[in-house]
Amino acid sequence: MKYLTTASAAVLALATAASAQDLPGSFEGVTIQAKLIGGQQYEPLYARIAEWEAATGAKVEVISKKNHFELDREIKSDIATGQLGWCVGSNHSSFAPQYPGIYVDLREYLPEEALADFVPGNIQSATLDGKLVMLPRAQFDVSALYYQKDLYEKADAAAFEAEYGYPLAVPETWDQVADQAKFFADAPNFYGTQYAGKEEAIAGRFYEILVADGGEFLDADGRPAFNSEAGVEALNWFVDLYQAKAVPAGVPNYLWDDLGQGFASGTVALNLDWPGWAGFFNDPSASKVAGNVGVAPPPKGSAGIRSGWSGFHGFSVTQDCENPEAAASLVWFLTNEDSQKLESSAGPLPSRQSVWEHVISAAEGDAYRTEVLKAFQTAAETAFPVPQTPSWIEITNVLYPELQAAILGDKSPQDALDTAAKEATAILEDAGEL
Repeated sequence: MKYLTTASAAVLALATAASAQDLPGSFEGVTIQAKLIGGQQYEPLYARIAEWEAATGAKVEVISKKNHFELDREIKSDIATGQLGWCVGSNHSSFAPQYPGIYVDLREYLPEEALADFVPGNIQSATLDGKLVMLPRAQFDVSALYYQKDLYEKADAAAFEAEYGYPLAVPETWDQVADQAKFFADAPNFYGTQYAGKEEAIAGRFYEILVADGGEFLDADGRPAFNSEAGVEALNWFVDLYQAKAVPAGVPNYLWDDLGQGFASGTVALNLDWPGWAGFFNDPSASKVAGNVGVAPPPKGSAGIRSGWSGFHGFSVTQDCENPEAAASLVWFLTNEDSQKLESSAGPLPSRQSVWEHVISAAEGDAYRTEVLKAFQTAAETAFPVPQTPSWIEITNVLYPELQAAILGDKSPQDALDTAAKEATAILEDAGEL
């Protein structure tokens, strides 16, 4: 840990204020090692690293690039072995509470005017124990429902209504998603929907449908409460679709890139997914559904609540970094207005207020982009973060195998959730949270 005396803190404050006009700064000969999240929707931003290098004289060495689940495990290993000499790491609002002590307070290295444009709620969520531990990139996460539009034009609407008792239209509830997924499915060639089936991905989807069905993940005392009637209802949604073969057989091993590529392949009717895929899905060079993509707000559960598990990606600087000023400059550069305009141009939602204004203006006259923004703005209005516990990821690590066991038919939903709740309680007790 690095501690600042009152005097040194004052000197640092003056220094940062004086250098406000100097960003990105000059760091000739400095090399910054970085561990970054990889994946289709995250890669375009990294092309800007070369611009930062040219502007500052520094170099960036990317020593790891993985999905965030793998990156999280790697960072925990680094903590255990004291290998935190690398400088910049990808972070996420769902993961950050596990290890706030390993990152610097970015306010100590960046002037306030460099931070003023960020959405205040994002900065608040990125501040842990009074420290601004990460700067949000243009990757605000909340999901919306992508669908193939022509299915609703070509389908036998009369047959659907005769079977399910209501007219065929873009689904507004999770029950309607399930009905339509079964109706559209023609396994193994075409599937009604899909879901990520492991890691925090399936736990997060279960969590948001649980909330939409009127349930709680943790109760008012912080105890696991997901093994409730609402929890069984939420889990049965996943189980039912798997047993009906309305989703691919491989979903228990799917993560986010599998979903994105699956929908773009044209073999999935309905796909709840992140804003970062919007541009990819409508790109004729990458997607077979380009020009045929509709986007609707996330469905509501049986309690009339719209699902809306949310969070955001960002970058942090480690306490052990030998050049924190240079590292903070890189983090600022990757999250500044130009960087967020670049990322948001492909669909991801920005975390800077000025870039929101830019995105809305740029969408004028573009029917698809306008539809995307409208759907995600509706989603953002009722979005909710993960439960505020540092043990969230640890809990999801014991929950997701039980969800998988129920999906595969190895356990009943109630038994699976009871087992997970017992293990989650032990985690919270060991952490001193209960």
